[in-house]
Amino acid sequence: MSSIAHRMAALFRIKANKALDRAEDPREVLDYSYAQQQEMLQKVRRGVADVATSRKRVDLQINQLQQSGVKLEAQAQQALSAGREDLAREALTRRTAVASQVTDLQTQEASLQDQEEKLTLASQRLQAKVDSFRTRKETIKATYTAAEAQTRITEAVTGIGEEMGDVGLAMQRAQDKTEQMQARAGALDELIASGALEDATLPAGRDDIQAELEAVTAGQDVEAELARMKAQLPPASAPPAVEGAELPKDPPDQKETS
Repeated sequence: MSSIAHRMAALFRIKANKALDRAEDPREVLDYSYAQQQEMLQKVRRGVADVATSRKRVDLQINQLQQSGVKLEAQAQQALSAGREDLAREALTRRTAVASQVTDLQTQEASLQDQEEKLTLASQRLQAKVDSFRTRKETIKATYTAAEAQTRITEAVTGIGEEMGDVGLAMQRAQDKTEQMQARAGALDELIASGALEDATLPAGRDDIQAELEAVTAGQDVEAELARMKAQLPPASAPPAVEGAELPKDPPDQKETS
C-alpha cells in the first residue's frame, strides 16, 4: 500500500507540475519578481531615511547641549565676579556633565552616520540590481512574446497545410472516381453498340434483329428518296457540233446556257 500511495503521490505531483507549467506565464512571474524587488528597495530607502532622521535628532541635541555648556561657563564667570564661588562651582559641575553628554551623543552620531552611509551604499547597489533586472525582464518578455507569436503563426500554418493536404487527397479521390465513371460509361456504350448489352431506353420487346431490320429499311428509304430527287432534275442539254473540229470545245458558260 505504501508503494502504491507513493506512486500516486508522485503521479499527482507530475500532473500538478504540468498543469502549473501550462498555466504559468513567464511574463507575469517576471513582473511579480520585479514588484517584490521594488518593495525591498523601498524598505531599504525607508531604513536610510529613519537612520538619517535619528542622526539629525542627535545632532540637534548636541547643538542644544553645546549651547547649554557655553551658557553655564558664562554663568560661572559671572558668579566668580560676584564673589559667589559656590555658584561658580555648581555651574562648572553642570558644564562638565553637559560636556560628557555631548561626547556620548557625538559617538552615537558617528555610529548613525556610519550606518547611514552603509545603508545608502546598499540602497544604491540594490537600485542598480533592480534596474538591471528590469532591463533583462523586458528583454525576456519581448523575446517570449515574439516566440509565442511565432508559435501561433507556425501552428496556424501547419494547420492550414494539413487541411490543404486533406483537401488535396479528397480532390485526388474525386478525380479518380470521375475517371473510373468515365471509363465505365465508355465501356457500357461499346457493349451496347456491339449488342452485348441491351439499351434500357429502347421500347420493350425490341431485339437486335428488329434493330437490324429497321436499319436496312431506313437505308432503303434514303435510296428511294435520292432516286426521286434525281428524277425531278431537268435533263442536261447536249453541246452544239462544230465543223472541222474533232476535239470537243470547252463546256459552254453557265450564263449562256441558261
